[in-house]
Amino acid sequence: MTSYAITPASEVTVPVVGSNTVFPVRRIYCVGRNYAEHAREMGADPNREPPFFFSKPRDAIVAGGGAIPFPPATTNLQHEVELVVAIGKGGLDIPESSALAHVYGYATGIDFTRRDLQILAREKQHPWELGKGMDNGAPVSPIIPVSISMPTDSALIWLKVNGETRQSAHLDQMTWNVAEVISRLSHFFALAPGDLIFTGTPGGVSTVIRGDVITCGIDGLPELGVTLT
Repeated sequence: MTSYAITPASEVTVPVVGSNTVFPVRRIYCVGRNYAEHAREMGADPNREPPFFFSKPRDAIVAGGGAIPFPPATTNLQHEVELVVAIGKGGLDIPESSALAHVYGYATGIDFTRRDLQILAREKQHPWELGKGMDNGAPVSPIIPVSISMPTDSALIWLKVNGETRQSAHLDQMTWNVAEVISRLSHFFALAPGDLIFTGTPGGVSTVIRGDVITCGIDGLPELGVTLT
């Protein structure tokens, strides 16, 4: 019988819409600058360059949102609303033509970013970990299985801060669509059931502060709400 030297960490899960089951999270992958408008506001080339990826720790998930503590060591915390893809079938070098068959479901997520730390890391050619990998940095709504529903290409993706719209776009404005993202990502990593992919954010990211109430959603998916405390 295995004996642990310390108490193992709790499993990270996200509720599944329409059932009492939960989705166990294995890894979190994120796509950088996947909307042209956001690429422009970050000072990058908005043209269709190959997608690039980074990761967040899985315990950054805040399932269902709610009150979360304002992160330390930043004076420029920014929101990024994103379509989140939940992988139900793994694979390596997945063809684009069959990539959507690997999707279990979809959710709405926020990629919180300590922008000041990210920019400093970028200037020094350091990893983005301090800017992106913080505690509570990946709130996500319950997941809707594709067997129940899935967002259309024209679905609206939006985010409001204290009732004021900050981000608004449509999913077909993504530079690389979901099938392309899955195919490209699986060239570098063997995807597996339980992986979540944050697919990038549209333009309009802005700074938020302690006390702000953030709501966001994607047509056809559950909305997500977060309060910074």
